Amino acid sequence: MAREAAACLVVLLTVHRLLHLSGVAAIDRGLFPPGFLFGTSTSAYQVEGGYLEGNKGLSNWDVFTHKQGTIVDGSNGDTADDHYHHYMEDIELMHSLGVNSYRFSISWARILPREQGRFGDVNPDGVAFYSSLIDNLLQKGIQPFVTLCHYDIPHELDKRYGGWLSPEIQKDFGYFAEICFKMFGDRVKFWATFNQPNLFIKFSYMVGWYSPGRCSEPFGNCKSGNSSIEPYIAGHNIILSHANAVSIYRNKYQGKQGGQIGIALCIIWYEPFRNTTADILAVKRALSFSAPWFLDPILLGDYPREMREVLGGRLPKFTSKQKKRLEATKLDFIGLNHYTTCYVKDCIFSQCEIDPINGDARVFSLVERDGVPIGKETGSPFFYDVPRGMEEAVMYYKQRYNNTPTYIPENGYSQASNSSMTAKDFTNDTRRINYISGYLTSLASAIRKGADVRGYFVWSLLDDFEWNSGYTSRFGLYHVDYKTLKRTPKLSADWYRKFLMGSPLRRKFRDESQLHQFTS
Repeated sequence: MAREAAACLVVLLTVHRLLHLSGVAAIDRGLFPPGFLFGTSTSAYQVEGGYLEGNKGLSNWDVFTHKQGTIVDGSNGDTADDHYHHYMEDIELMHSLGVNSYRFSISWARILPREQGRFGDVNPDGVAFYSSLIDNLLQKGIQPFVTLCHYDIPHELDKRYGGWLSPEIQKDFGYFAEICFKMFGDRVKFWATFNQPNLFIKFSYMVGWYSPGRCSEPFGNCKSGNSSIEPYIAGHNIILSHANAVSIYRNKYQGKQGGQIGIALCIIWYEPFRNTTADILAVKRALSFSAPWFLDPILLGDYPREMREVLGGRLPKFTSKQKKRLEATKLDFIGLNHYTTCYVKDCIFSQCEIDPINGDARVFSLVERDGVPIGKETGSPFFYDVPRGMEEAVMYYKQRYNNTPTYIPENGYSQASNSSMTAKDFTNDTRRINYISGYLTSLASAIRKGADVRGYFVWSLLDDFEWNSGYTSRFGLYHVDYKTLKRTPKLSADWYRKFLMGSPLRRKFRDESQLHQFTS
């Protein structure tokens, strides 16, 4: 009997090892907590189209993409995936995948389109569109996970007072947020105030790649802007806008609606270029200038010490009243958007080129060391497949913020694209499957170690308009033909569907009779 038990154990260990090596066991849905949200992500400007339909007003991105030279391939999001007209079809795609949540954003200019006043009338057509989207998601058992601001704001606010550069926008954002809570909060249980402001602020006001395209030397050569101070002014206003929206939700809506509110940040994981004290400290600075730029004030009351030391007077200060507001509001969850990992080296004791994203942290980012890439290349420059970064990043933020509940609102793989390529060039996307399975494996490991992670969303449901990259990059589980708008499932869509159903091999181990049958 003992010999049989030992033999059975050997078989089990062998099977477990094979499953682990193949990735099957590590990515079994059963390894994630009950109630875990698995979904897909999009954003309004990137998929909706219909930019002048339904009485929608102009957004900053509607205007920015129509300026010559702003988008790599000269394209825009006027039509994009035409999700505005195809949302029912897209809900069916999600339902066929078996996701239980869908993360999308609301177009501010579609809800408040009027140009004659900042606090104008609500657009009933815009409300009707999002209400129908939400209702039909819920009918399919798909929980809406809504972002209030995913880069796009009404063009009028940029034109009137400079958008995020003015504290006036705090009132406007609060007004918009309250309309959304009032109109949709009875059905929406997950709200994110902003999507990765730590990234889009740098792209918008430091290097000028994103709307409104402001920058100055040495970071870029824009017609206007000041890269040394504007990113931090804009960031300050976003933090206070977040606090304003959370205060409104806490005081007027959360009690009766029962939802949660948080914010989503971009989290690149950083590793030292060399195992030296200088490069290890460079990693610490790079991280502080990343998500903690926003999360430290919201959760800990002020900016990271490393930012204060480097920036000095360039970094705004919170008044005592503002600190009290931050302390009283905070958030219910953190969203961590993670795609890649890179090396950083110190630029205090060594001379470096200007790093367009991390230059102010006095570091330089690299994706190779001694001629060896940090991971497998993807279709986007500087996005490399480095699964270990997911666990490392999640554990870092677990420790820094006392294991605040966390979601992964974005994680995905890019395929390079050009106008001569067809669906056949993209549908056999085994590299995307390897990428997602690797990052889910890493995420499951963080959860096993105690990280309170409650959801994961693939970016993206559909190929879409990828900001200043236009249509030269495809992240979708579904290929979109931008001429016909036909959606075609990629191999990754089938893989994600099977993962969400549960691994067939793993299911053989769900009860003892099947286990005995397999090992006998």
